[in-house]
Amino acid sequence: MTRPIVPGFHPDPSICRVGDAYYLANSSFEYVPGVPIRRSTDLVSWELLGHALTRPGQLPPSAGAANTGIYAPTLRHHDGRFHLVTTNILHEGHLIVTAENPEGPWSDPVHVRGTEGIDPDLCWDEDGVCHLTWASFSRPGITSVPIDPVTGRMLAEPRLLWNGTGLAAPEGPHLYRVDGWWYLLLAEGGTERGHAITIARARSIEGPYEPAPSNPILTHRSTTHPVQNTGHGDLVECADGRWAMVYLGVRPRGKTPQYHVNGRETFLAGVDWVDGWPVIDENRFTVPLPDNSFTDTFPTAELHPRWVAPGAAPRTRWHGGLVLRGFLLTRAPDEQWTAEAHLDVSEGTAAFVVRIDDRHWYGLTADGETVTATLAIGPAVQTVAAVPAGSRTSLRIRALAPAPSGPFHEVVEPDLLELSVVPADGPADVLGTFGGRYLSTEVAAGFTGRMIGVRVLEGTVALREFRYLTGR
Repeated sequence: MTRPIVPGFHPDPSICRVGDAYYLANSSFEYVPGVPIRRSTDLVSWELLGHALTRPGQLPPSAGAANTGIYAPTLRHHDGRFHLVTTNILHEGHLIVTAENPEGPWSDPVHVRGTEGIDPDLCWDEDGVCHLTWASFSRPGITSVPIDPVTGRMLAEPRLLWNGTGLAAPEGPHLYRVDGWWYLLLAEGGTERGHAITIARARSIEGPYEPAPSNPILTHRSTTHPVQNTGHGDLVECADGRWAMVYLGVRPRGKTPQYHVNGRETFLAGVDWVDGWPVIDENRFTVPLPDNSFTDTFPTAELHPRWVAPGAAPRTRWHGGLVLRGFLLTRAPDEQWTAEAHLDVSEGTAAFVVRIDDRHWYGLTADGETVTATLAIGPAVQTVAAVPAGSRTSLRIRALAPAPSGPFHEVVEPDLLELSVVPADGPADVLGTFGGRYLSTEVAAGFTGRMIGVRVLEGTVALREFRYLTGR
């Protein structure tokens, strides 16, 4: 499969099924609200329902530092309730929230102290005992402990389950009970080009675990496959008795070492059980060519759940338009796209940006008199062009496919980013077109992906309309 089912910065997928419906959760890192929740009936088309972590009591506001916040979640349905466990990397231990409905409201968090690490998983054994499993910081490998999920109290001493197959960074554990076996699914090799999915099984949840003879059961390392970094999977039994797996991957482009710009995305594969082990079928499902276009005109201050901000929820009010403070951002899901923001900066200054983090962004800054184009690449911040513009202005950023160039006729950049001012009549005034590699994870580092939106720099700014178009 070469198309994601959930494109654009949606890593660490976790899935569960309730009846004929499937539910998906993803990590969100510094962006708030945290942990997007989606629903599907066919595993291919997904509807964003909302987020699990929406209130300060669930997710204390932070400085929004890049790659902090909420790491990989696990979503499960047990005893009539949804359970979600995840890690706030800025706080001790893992946290559990529950809800009767996936749209929420989700409960206040229950913290499991003394479980420092990442990638927690929840499962229940035959006696109804809940087990928390995670990649431990204090001991190598995958650790598990029975807990009371209502109080967060550990019911025994944590125990080591498995160290993986010997690849780097064993993490992302998920436990499943299938046909009398306990299966432990892992991510190994690090979440870069060496990423892989491995599995082991045992008759008892405590082990010992024997690895599958065909490990890794999924990886694209050392291949020319257009989807790389494949790993961090989660299995689900489908309503028809077959099985599937969601996993993360990236779509790198440009000249070697290549660059992925949209972040780690969620992909789908079929699963067959052969001789007691899962065998992955990447071609079972067909994902149609997506159209992620939308237009928000903000008739009220209530935002679509696509909108987020780093560190704390977006700060908005409605007064003839959406009046902003701070950031208002949405994920970039496509390889080529056009985004336009129609702003009123009569009482403030704002930047229309595409960004990875505070150190890596391109943007158009409007102050009511001038629009300036700025590039921030780590410590190098440079204003590259400026044009006069009034207090009501329309700004455009486009991600374009680059043409081959050079003596070897290669496509060097992953894309080109064009920054423009759009007058009420007449053609756009292009302030510049710049290589996209500098807004990639390979340059910026970290675990997120590109975001598009508005940052208010001074005063208050009204966003009249935001338009996003898939493709050019």
